[in-house]
This record gives sequence, C-alpha cells and structure tokens, in this order.
Amino acid sequence: MERDGNLIANSGEAKPFIQVDDELQRLPAIASPDPKIRQLAEQLQVDNGFQTISQETDFQFELEGEPHYVNVMPWQDEYGLDWLVVMSVPQNVFMAQINANTRTTILLCLAALAVASGLGFLTARWITHSLRRLNQASEAIAAGDLEQTVEAGPIQELNTLSNSFNHMAGQLRDSFAALEDSKQDLEMRVEDRTAELQNTLAELKHSQAQMVQSEKMSSLGQLVAGVAHEINNPVNFIHGNLQHVQEFTQDLLMLVELYEQHYPEPSDEITQAAEEIEIEFLQDDLPRILASMKLGTDRIRQIVLSLRNFSRMDEAELKAVDIHEGLDSTLVILQHQLKASVNRPAIEVVKDYGSLPPVECYAGQLNQVFMNILSNAIDALEEHNAKRTLEEIKAEPNRITIRTSTLPNDWIEIAIADNGIGIPAVVKKRIFDPFFTTKPLGEGTGMGMPISYQIITQKHAGKLECYSGHCEGTEFVIQIPVHQSAARTV
Repeated sequence: MERDGNLIANSGEAKPFIQVDDELQRLPAIASPDPKIRQLAEQLQVDNGFQTISQETDFQFELEGEPHYVNVMPWQDEYGLDWLVVMSVPQNVFMAQINANTRTTILLCLAALAVASGLGFLTARWITHSLRRLNQASEAIAAGDLEQTVEAGPIQELNTLSNSFNHMAGQLRDSFAALEDSKQDLEMRVEDRTAELQNTLAELKHSQAQMVQSEKMSSLGQLVAGVAHEINNPVNFIHGNLQHVQEFTQDLLMLVELYEQHYPEPSDEITQAAEEIEIEFLQDDLPRILASMKLGTDRIRQIVLSLRNFSRMDEAELKAVDIHEGLDSTLVILQHQLKASVNRPAIEVVKDYGSLPPVECYAGQLNQVFMNILSNAIDALEEHNAKRTLEEIKAEPNRITIRTSTLPNDWIEIAIADNGIGIPAVVKKRIFDPFFTTKPLGEGTGMGMPISYQIITQKHAGKLECYSGHCEGTEFVIQIPVHQSAARTV
C-alpha cells in the first residue's frame, strides 16, 4: 500500500484496481471490496494515519468479531518507492500451536499428578501406624497425663520426631512443676494489681463516656447535616417557584375578572361550571393559600439553616465563628419544646446579647454545650410546672435568659439562666461527674454536663460554673478565650 492509501497488491481475491472507461485506476484501501482490507485500512487511518508511520508497528483489533494481530512495516528503496507492508493474522491461527502445546502440557501434568497421588497414598499408609501412636500420646498429654513417651520406630524421620516429642513431654512436666511453685506468688501479685486496675477502670469509664458522647454527636451531626442538605434542595425549588405561581395565579384571576367584565352574561354551561368550582370562593382563598405556603417554606428554610449551623460538619477544626449564631440555631432546634402547650404558655426566651467578636472555637462542640444546658433548663421548668397550676404558671411564667458579654484579657462570657426549681446542693456537687444522672431508669442518660465540662475546660481552655439554690433557679456561666492559640500558648 502506498503512503496515500492506494493499494498496490493484496493476498486476497479482490483486485487492487478498478476499470473506468477502459482505463485501470488504483483503488484506495478504504474503498476495497474486501471487508478485511477495508476495515484494516480504516483502523490504520484512525489510529496513526498512513503518512505518520515511520517505523514498524504492531497492534491488535477485532475484525468481524474475531481478534487479529497486525504488523505494519514501512518499506523504501533507492528508486524512491515508499510503501507500507501490512500483514494481518487471525488470533486463532497464531495461537493454534500454542494451544496444542498447552493441552499436551496439561495432560502430562494430570498424569504426573495421578502418579504422585498413588505414591503419596502408599507412603501415607506406611507411616500411619507410627503417627497414630504419636497422636494417642498427644491426646493423653492434652487430657492431663504428662507421663507419656513414644517408642522409637523403624523410620528415621519419625524416630527423630518421637525423640523430640519425648523431650517436649519432659519439659512440660518440669514447666507444670514450676507453675505450681509460682502459683502462690502470682496470687499475691494479682491482689496488688487489682487495686491499680480499679483506679484504671474509673479512668476508662470517664474516657468511655467522652468517646461515646463524641461518637454520638459526630454521627448525629452527620445525620443532621445530611438531612438538612436533602431537605434544602426540594424546599428551595418549591420556595423559588412559589413566587412565579403567585404571579401566574394573579394573572389568571385578573383574566377571569376581565372576562366577567366584558362578558357579564356567560353561557349556561360556563355559569354551571363556575358554580360547581365555587369561583368566587376560589378567587378569594387561592391567594391566601399561596401566601401560607410561602410562609411555610420560609419556616422550613429557617429550620434547615439552623440545623446546618448547629451541626457545623464543615467546622470540625478551630475556626472563628459568631457565638450568637450558634445560640440562635440551638434555640430554633428546641423551638418545639419552647412553644406553648395545653398545660402551659410558651417559655419566654430573653436574649441579652452583648457585642462579641468572632470567637475561635470548635463550633459544633460548643453548640453541643448550648444544647445540653438549654435542654436541662427546659426540663427544670417542666419539673417546676408539674407542681403548679396553670394559673400559677401564668402568674409567674417560665423564662430562660441568655446573656453574653466580653471580659478583660480577650475572654467572653455566656450565661444561661432559668427561673425553675434550682438544683439541690447534693446534686450540684455531682453534676460534672461521669455517668451521674437525676433521671429515672429508661428516661435518658443524664444531663450531659460532664461532657460539656470537658468540652469547655479541655477543648477550649475555659471555665464552666453552676450557680443555683433550691427554688431559686439555675445559672450556668461559660467563660472561654477569644483566641484559643494564644490561650494555650500562655
């Protein structure tokens, strides 16, 4: 084949030329009537191009569903000829002898395997007797009879194994004697270690509580972030289209009004249809329905944003954040507990926010502390309400006060107080102890204050204090530095 793609000759029956008006003309390879030559030329032209092949090339392609090996070799001579010699061989022809040799090898291997199996069977029967004696002695030792020996046999290898077994049995007897002697010493050492293990166990329980709570909050944060993300997309779609629906609805209602003005006497069929669908009620109520839907989607978007701010899965490391944003997000999540119910009015939340700078903190963990303290405040108020009538609750309504302020030396303070029944002195001493709870069995794992204390004091190098008296309410005061890196350096 020439460099321009015209055929010079081929090994098939198809002619490399055509006759046009009694004149022979060269036939391009990609126009050959032989499908093999035509597909091969098309493959060469797509992969390399006839002009770019400068050295011998090998490749593989499928022709009519059968793999072929192809060799392309440039050929030039001193007379100016510049051809491409292309050779294609089907894979089954190329691999025929190799497959035949493979089958022969497999048969020989199978024969060798059969011979080896026969020899192995005979050899196994020969040595089974000696191995059975060794096995019986081993079972006796495992049952506790250490006075076992194995007699030497006629087989040298098994005789060596028997001697090793007898030596091992002797060492076992000596070892058991030594273990019996050291038993008393071990018992005394175990008693000494028991006291140390009890102290270690107490520390492990504390660490376990922290790890379990951390894992629970991590999983909860992932779940909350995922749910918020999945809810956010359809809600945004609905919210974005409600404005268009309102505009379209107003246009349609305006069009209906124009029809009523210009055609005050409609046909009986239109009048009947208008009465069936209650057109006047529809014109009055449909805008209100759409406005309510928009209000609902606004509320859902606000809740989703609060969930995402509370979980803060993208802020697992130290980052400067707005503390007020975390407090507000936590309040939105607890809104269902704060709103009014059949037994009481809504719990009033008083926000006395100061001017705080962005605070460097672990935002997700700090939000967990806010959630624990606010949840405990709500529980304390509900416990107080259980002992009062509705009139007494209305006379002295439930209230939670959140106060934030700055302190000297670049610290901030967050105080969360309730006007509930307060914490007794006995309970107050233990609220930061691991696994301590005032709740009955089956009603929760506790107030979460040990974890909150660890987050504030260890994670944020801050302080968490509780001020409370019986029937005087409770106030938790959090103090943390604005810059964690500077605080830890000091």
